[in-house]
Amino acid sequence: MAASSTDGLSIAYDTHERVRELIDRLTFYMESISLSFDAWDEDPRRYGPGLYLAVVVGPGYGSFADPMAKDAWPADPPPHPIEDEKPFFEQLTEVAYTCDGAVVLSVDGVVQPQLVRFRSLEEARDVEYASWMGARHMSAQEISTHPAVVSTLTVSQEDGRVTVFAHGKFSTTSRDTFGDGFRNGASLAAGER
Repeated sequence: MAASSTDGLSIAYDTHERVRELIDRLTFYMESISLSFDAWDEDPRRYGPGLYLAVVVGPGYGSFADPMAKDAWPADPPPHPIEDEKPFFEQLTEVAYTCDGAVVLSVDGVVQPQLVRFRSLEEARDVEYASWMGARHMSAQEISTHPAVVSTLTVSQEDGRVTVFAHGKFSTTSRDTFGDGFRNGASLAAGER
């Protein structure tokens, strides 16, 4: 969400240092979860962990989201993704294997306990999808166009790719290129950070 500079009080969440740190940390966690699953190529009918996260501004996302029945964050209260790294990563891994729906986090890193299903947005009709995208990725791309959404992130259950969406655009990284140039494949699951 790009904030206007007309009132002097708006925050440019797209470039805000703490929000960027949050999104970078979430991306790292998701790559680590993908790397920790080593059976991607064994059986094309076997699915790995899947995730869908949405970083939002304020509590207004309820106007375009519905609760996912019993799917909820495994601990109450959920740990903070930056301040409580290990418990957050462990619980996010559990969500990746056992839950469906999107995890919603506010820009300050507070995790909403209830997972949600986002409704299609009328204003997202002009979004162009990539041929590899499934329903989770299409939803994440659409929802990333909403003014209350800073970013959405996904892990594909089919091949482990991690994709970050913002304003209807996306950047996707395949498992074989995670960490290129700075981590060389290190993962939190392997105890490295």
